[in-house]
Amino acid sequence: MPKENKRRGRREEQKKRKREHLDDESAHKKRKKSTDEAEFIPLTEETQQDGAFHSVTRPGEMPFYGMLDEEEQEYFKRADEMLELNQFNDPEERALFLDNVYREADGKELKIANSQSCSRLMERLILLSTPMQLKGLFQKFSGHFLHLVQHRFASHCCEALFIHAAPIVTREIVAPMENQTPSDPNQVVVSMENLFLYAINELEDYLGYLMTDKFASHALRVLLVVLAGLPLAQSNTRSLLQSKKKERVGVAGAEKSNELSLEKRAVPEAFTNALEKVINDSVSGLDTTYLRALALHPTGNPTLQLLLQLELSQFGKQRAKDENSIIHRLLPDDPIVEGTESASFINGLVYSPVGSRLLETVIEFAPGKMFKALYREFFKERMGSLARNEIAGYVAAKLLERLGKEDLEEAMLLIVEQLPGLVERNRTVIIKCLVERCAVRGVDTAPIAAQLELGYGGANGFEISRLLKLGEASSDDGKKLLSNTKAHQPNPDKAHGSLLAQAMLTVPGSLSNLIFESFARLGTPLSLNVARDPTASRALQAALTSPNASIIFRRKMIQQFYGHIAEMALDPSASRVIDSIWDGTNGLAFIRERIAEELAETEASLRESGVGRAVWRNWRMDLYKRRRGDWVKQSRTDAGNDVFQSFPESNGETRIEKNRHLTAIELARQKHAAAKAKREKELSKAKGKGKAAMTE
Repeated sequence: MPKENKRRGRREEQKKRKREHLDDESAHKKRKKSTDEAEFIPLTEETQQDGAFHSVTRPGEMPFYGMLDEEEQEYFKRADEMLELNQFNDPEERALFLDNVYREADGKELKIANSQSCSRLMERLILLSTPMQLKGLFQKFSGHFLHLVQHRFASHCCEALFIHAAPIVTREIVAPMENQTPSDPNQVVVSMENLFLYAINELEDYLGYLMTDKFASHALRVLLVVLAGLPLAQSNTRSLLQSKKKERVGVAGAEKSNELSLEKRAVPEAFTNALEKVINDSVSGLDTTYLRALALHPTGNPTLQLLLQLELSQFGKQRAKDENSIIHRLLPDDPIVEGTESASFINGLVYSPVGSRLLETVIEFAPGKMFKALYREFFKERMGSLARNEIAGYVAAKLLERLGKEDLEEAMLLIVEQLPGLVERNRTVIIKCLVERCAVRGVDTAPIAAQLELGYGGANGFEISRLLKLGEASSDDGKKLLSNTKAHQPNPDKAHGSLLAQAMLTVPGSLSNLIFESFARLGTPLSLNVARDPTASRALQAALTSPNASIIFRRKMIQQFYGHIAEMALDPSASRVIDSIWDGTNGLAFIRERIAEELAETEASLRESGVGRAVWRNWRMDLYKRRRGDWVKQSRTDAGNDVFQSFPESNGETRIEKNRHLTAIELARQKHAAAKAKREKELSKAKGKGKAAMTE
């Protein structure tokens, strides 16, 4: 008889279950806390569904809008490729093509937006559409926004539609709706303001759920920014709107909309009222426990940050006193002192990778009275330890931005004690912020310079190569050079080091002198490799153009590049250093002309390179080749320096101030010129006497 099928490893599986059961019991005993020690509960899908929190209205099931057939998919894919390349003869041809695509997509807009392969076409259509076409598409999406914003692909289409339709609202405020005839005779012309308000009405009953939805939360944030009139392309709002992993869908050579980069857009009063209603509705019925759990939710936290920022910036800091405001629900205790639930919440956010970002928003936008109370109670004595931590260091940086001079001096002394450890761990962000704030508040930076000199010190003192994280390799002559393979690789520590160096250059005195003296000691091989490094070269450019740079440093630094100007002008990074040398040679006409001569000698190779042509144009080398005298006069005018000296061997006129002491080199030049003139005079007299004797 056949044997019964039995599963192998049954005994081992039973033993494993027993071990896991015992481990769970022991872990439960270890993790068990008393009720007074418990903090706040993180928000998860299970806790959202559990009855422990206030119920959040959830939308119904996602509808299925159908799929495109093979012929339609093939057509829209080809259309997408053509729009991406943007190889049309003129705008009219592209407009006709867009009209044809819209005609083919009529009635299929929702299918295209939900299609993985064709949703990019919808985004490019939105990017190139006219206001009337955007309105028509907005109307096709109306009534479906609740489901579209939750879809993996359609949500990106909604974001693009909100962003590119926002400037139309501003234009309609200045000039009312134009009498345009829509392409579809059945289409009703509605103002873009009303279309946005209709979309908000669709979402307002489900805001609590959409805040934590993986895809809808991004579209919701864009909608909030549009309602507030905030800039859509500014860096601080972009980080809240889009993920770093978001695919950038664009059109080659398409005109960038200027409205997206405005500092602030005008919005109608209805938008302000709708924004206030959205903020109130999004947290209405949500208790303090739920909001604090939302602060630790990876998706809900950015939305909560934006809501808190808009509440305090758009409606005044007095909103913090309102019991229904977000910040009051997060921090209801008054006063907020150690031992309260608000204190436990703040301490839990400081070291949280997610929650610390919300704490940064509270610190940045909280009313002055609240900020001072929080700083004295929780952060004043801990600035040194906060700066030392990788996560809390960003919270400390936000605190430094709001401190007055006296508090900043005390915080600086605490952080200076930690500088050796910060340098060792490459925590340069907090050091850069400290340097910048001390410069703004007028705080003495000598202690910072002393610690940085020790932290980045070497055999010859402060070494800029250590700050810029430059990899080294030995050269033929025994000197150390940058490794071209490692030096040009993207490195966050290198970027932060370059930013710190640029911040130090803005502070006159010991901090900037560290950078100047170290650069001057590099020597030609290292200086050339620094110039070729995309990240390190920015610090070198800042040093050459810094108002704190002395003429002695600029002369020493630029002379290290003699004989290598042409090859630098052909390098994408070093060519920017050549452009900086133009400003760095103010008052050094002979050096500027020396650089121009090297560029002129390699005119052919420079003209063959795009980078070289840019350098040739920036240095006005065409004028130098044709009319050298005019070039010298213009460069002197651009310098704006009365003591701008011409190159000794050039035909330009020497101009020296009369009311100042001459340098040794200037005295020698005058003496040499006088002696030369005397010899020429004597020689001319001798020739004249000789001619007279011959005639007699």
